[in-house]
Amino acid sequence: MPDERTSPDLTTPSAADPPPAPPERGRDDAAVCVSIETEGDIVTARQKGRELAATVGFTATDQTILALAISEIARNIISYAKRGTVTLGRLDDGGRCGVSVVAEDQGPGIPDVDLAMRDGYSTAKSLGMGLPGAKRVMDEFDLTTVLGEGTTVKMKKWLR
Repeated sequence: MPDERTSPDLTTPSAADPPPAPPERGRDDAAVCVSIETEGDIVTARQKGRELAATVGFTATDQTILALAISEIARNIISYAKRGTVTLGRLDDGGRCGVSVVAEDQGPGIPDVDLAMRDGYSTAKSLGMGLPGAKRVMDEFDLTTVLGEGTTVKMKKWLR
């Protein structure tokens, strides 16, 4: 049985270990994740998004637009899934900077995405501006949903 004092240190890379992979392009290792369960969490996510947008260099108007999109998506989490997360990150893609927003839940999913993306459609008796409104004000928008498993919305806003 080997003596623990002479065991190899498994945390120190050896010459045979491959080098660590470079960070994914555009990925932000300092992303902020906000749990969404209450109306107050929506406010927190909006504020964190606005603060991040300011550090990236967005104008006050674009900070407000980003906060609006975050609010709409976070409100959908509470309305339909009851809880989820909004993850905010800084983007850097070869000198092009922006903000990413990823909203995830494990709710019921969206049965008809085309219908849900229509202006004015709502099952929650609201104005129905959530998903289509967020898509309209962001530069990139991707929605993935699986019935009974949840929904993920990925959005990006690029600095102009």
